[in-house]
Amino acid sequence: QVQLGESGGGLVQAGGSLRLSCAASGLTFSTYTMGWFRQAPGKEREFVARVSRYGTTDYADSVKGRSTISRDNAERTVWLQMNNLKPEDTAVYYCAATTRPAGWTNGQTYHYWGQGTQVTVSS
Repeated sequence: QVQLGESGGGLVQAGGSLRLSCAASGLTFSTYTMGWFRQAPGKEREFVARVSRYGTTDYADSVKGRSTISRDNAERTVWLQMNNLKPEDTAVYYCAATTRPAGWTNGQTYHYWGQGTQVTVSS
């Protein structure tokens, strides 16, 4: 059974930082592209970042330059370091996994999802 477990969310002031973690089990982690998505209240889920099995990364324009996605295949973990957080970053953040070779900004591309971790940024 595949499980993705996010942690590291919380309440932070604008300008602060958080490091989200996603621990995976039940899958051959090294063969998956891992992504982070977020969903704010009343809004659709949106792509945040992804890291391929080879370490290639992509970011949404809204977080580019403020966030870093990374992975450790031995630890089966992917992280999302977020700096200079803004109130508009407030959302539930989800990690997701896919073996599909394209379409990584589209949530429908991903096979597996975690339960999410809440990030709240106060102004």
